[in-house]
Amino acid sequence: MNIPQTSFPRVVIIGGGFAGLAVARGLEDKELQVVLLDKHNYHTFQPLLYQVATGGLEPDSIAFPLRKRFNDIENFYFRLAEVNQINAEEKEVVTSIGSLSYDYLVIATGSTTNFFGNTNIQRHTMEMKSIPQSLNIRSLILENFEEALLTSDLEERKKLMNFVIVGGGPTGVELAGALAEMKKEVLPKDYPDLDIRLMKINLIQGANCLLKGMSDQASEKAEDFLIKLGVDVWKSLRVVNYDGDTITTNGEDHFRASTVIWAAGVKGAYIGGLENECVIERAERYKVDQFNRVTNHDTVFAIGDVASMHSEKYPYGHPMMAQPAIQQGKLLAKNIVLHLKGKEMKPFVYNDKGSMATIGRNKAVVDLPKWKFQGVFAWFVWMVVHLFSLIGFRNKAVVFLNWMYNYVRFDRETRLIIRPYKEKNEYSFKSDT
Repeated sequence: MNIPQTSFPRVVIIGGGFAGLAVARGLEDKELQVVLLDKHNYHTFQPLLYQVATGGLEPDSIAFPLRKRFNDIENFYFRLAEVNQINAEEKEVVTSIGSLSYDYLVIATGSTTNFFGNTNIQRHTMEMKSIPQSLNIRSLILENFEEALLTSDLEERKKLMNFVIVGGGPTGVELAGALAEMKKEVLPKDYPDLDIRLMKINLIQGANCLLKGMSDQASEKAEDFLIKLGVDVWKSLRVVNYDGDTITTNGEDHFRASTVIWAAGVKGAYIGGLENECVIERAERYKVDQFNRVTNHDTVFAIGDVASMHSEKYPYGHPMMAQPAIQQGKLLAKNIVLHLKGKEMKPFVYNDKGSMATIGRNKAVVDLPKWKFQGVFAWFVWMVVHLFSLIGFRNKAVVFLNWMYNYVRFDRETRLIIRPYKEKNEYSFKSDT
């Protein structure tokens, strides 16, 4: 890897997401050598992936180069690599570009989509956990409309224009709202020779309410917003199979659809090598103590989505969201320094700052610890919080200008098929000339 030897202790951080960045920032200017490993050379602001998928934002506006964030920090090194194995006994990680020893290891690999072992669903549905996956969804949506123009088979056209989102959490709700706004304001202008009324947006939720984990007011208002936007909301319905053509549920309802987006579950993106008792099989998250230390490993830590810290308030671990990840990362940086000095580390206590979700233009729900509100003001608060959470002035400026333009013009400029998603034998495009 060409990492220089040093007398400073080496901290290896796996993952450049919210958690990994938080701990790396906290270790700046300390007498440590910090090595950050990630399979991408950029940090992704995941809460806005759905806007990339629906043409509201350019992909580079929610990504920030990891090297740029730390290019003026001494004793910091970034390597583009995928970590394949952890050898705890030798205190080294095995990656796609070689092995690297560590004194402290921080696993901040985040989460991945959970298909609950259903290989058919995994094979045929779309994920939205990364920028490339969001671009795939954007391409597929537009390709289906292009194909719908060419077919004279009404049933086939309905299938191509039927969109099913599985999962009624923030991702599913926000994506359904964005698609509904596209149907209302954008697609009729782009496809005047298509009957856009044939487009259906179905949101399927296994629980009996949307936004489970938020307040009843937020859940009910979000559902009301979606219904008014024309989304068909299906609650207490579970998808059991999808063969690429028809969705089978545990009830009598079945759906024919060419686009099914799976937002029904996540699991930790854990790395092999640690003992089996360190990982919770159901969620694939590392068991950690109150200091985020992995079970039976004094200098191996896990933070964010891949960590499960059990407590009376959080018997299944903290919610897999940005705030717990950021807070754990900040504290862990301080605890590593304390551990080096032989001092007692501080236990993690999650400060729940609230939850929020947007359903569309002037429509959002916000749950704060002491205040809950919905509607226009909630939408404004959602925008401000997300805007200031982005990394880099350019990204903040670009996103703000896009939002203002889209608000005034009722438009989504980046509805581009940059790289076709469908197989060439299904749907072909002329090459760039």
